[in-house]
Amino acid sequence: MYRERVTSVPGPVDQPQPTPGAVHTVPADPADRGAAGVGPAGLGPGGWPTPPPGGYPAHESDRFEPYRREVPADVLTRFVLRLHARSPRWAAPLAAVGCVGLGMAYALLSNPAHADPDAAPTCLLKLTTGLDCPGCGGTRALWYVLHGDLPAAARHHFLFVFALPFLAYLFVAWAGHQAFGWRLPELRISSKVIVGFLGVWLAFSVLRNLPWAPFTSLYV
Repeated sequence: MYRERVTSVPGPVDQPQPTPGAVHTVPADPADRGAAGVGPAGLGPGGWPTPPPGGYPAHESDRFEPYRREVPADVLTRFVLRLHARSPRWAAPLAAVGCVGLGMAYALLSNPAHADPDAAPTCLLKLTTGLDCPGCGGTRALWYVLHGDLPAAARHHFLFVFALPFLAYLFVAWAGHQAFGWRLPELRISSKVIVGFLGVWLAFSVLRNLPWAPFTSLYV
């Protein structure tokens, strides 16, 4: 009794295995399922499950995902985009013209060419260190440009005077295209030109603070 030879019971290992990469489908006709060897309850040959007709449903995200609070930046961005989509074409150029007009009005009313160096508002870098920042003299240069005195404007910030015509043309071309559909010749400025201009501006900002002639003439 205890010396009888025990044979192995057929299990999944002894049954035919599915071919790697093969797709097992369920025949539509129930009569064909028996011929295909499909077992009960949607089981394929050898007891392996087969996919339902039409495939498995796509995975859906968890509906009970915790609510994510929106940061103020997201709310502001969505508000600006919605406002831009609903505003007329001339709204953005008009707002830009208003900002430029306010800057010019401030330069004219404050009279920076005759104000004290420490008159408020003033440059914090110049007030604390006595050094000219890269933008020092720009407001006075604008004041002289508005009064038609280009040499005096260049004396205070010649890079601002040099870049002013290009900035004005770019602004007019953009505003005219946005508001009226103008097609002015495009002013192409490559990245090398921009990098070169920024390099010259940096060198100018350093040289104007050197305490030796002729660099002392650049001090404002």
